[in-house]
Amino acid sequence: MIKQHIQDTFGNIDIYLFDQLAKGTYDNCKTVLDAGCGTGRNLLYFLKSGVNVFGVDQNPEAIAQLRNLASAFPHINPEENFQVAPVEKMPFENESFDLVISSAVLHFAENQEHFDAMLNSMWDVLKPGGYFFCRLASEIGIETSVRFIGNGRYILPDGSERFLVNQEMLQRITKRLDGHIYEPIKTTNVQNMRAMTTWCVRK
Repeated sequence: MIKQHIQDTFGNIDIYLFDQLAKGTYDNCKTVLDAGCGTGRNLLYFLKSGVNVFGVDQNPEAIAQLRNLASAFPHINPEENFQVAPVEKMPFENESFDLVISSAVLHFAENQEHFDAMLNSMWDVLKPGGYFFCRLASEIGIETSVRFIGNGRYILPDGSERFLVNQEMLQRITKRLDGHIYEPIKTTNVQNMRAMTTWCVRK
């Protein structure tokens, strides 16, 4: 019963995003963008809370599913709010959102230039004082187990290929953006096969 209630309320939300919700970090966020939203796994709670939710994804089928889900919420315009677009070419005006979510997106960058383009696009649409929540693959804790293949990309022990960051890099980028980290950088090591890092920056 409790499990079903949690599922109905939050869906398949990222546990570290849930952690920020439980802490009340985003209580005053009225406009939320999920950049690389997929079918909206991280958006159900925001939709139910009456927040004005937006999303972009390159997968037309995923956006179609999300539009169908969002059609049940009268305060949302599914056709306008959810669009097929690459993260690096955001179809929204600068400084539009109180919260930008980037979950398992940036590690698909083809190279450093692509990574920077995606990140800068997400940062540009964030309002001053807004929150950036990011989960991405890193080499933190598995440095000796990954193999660099060029362009910022690595082969992980699980055989996958990803663009990887490390803590020093995230701190350097935060400084370049003139942001500040509002939650300590945290990394989950999955049996030394891959590592996922949570990076939370305020503009």
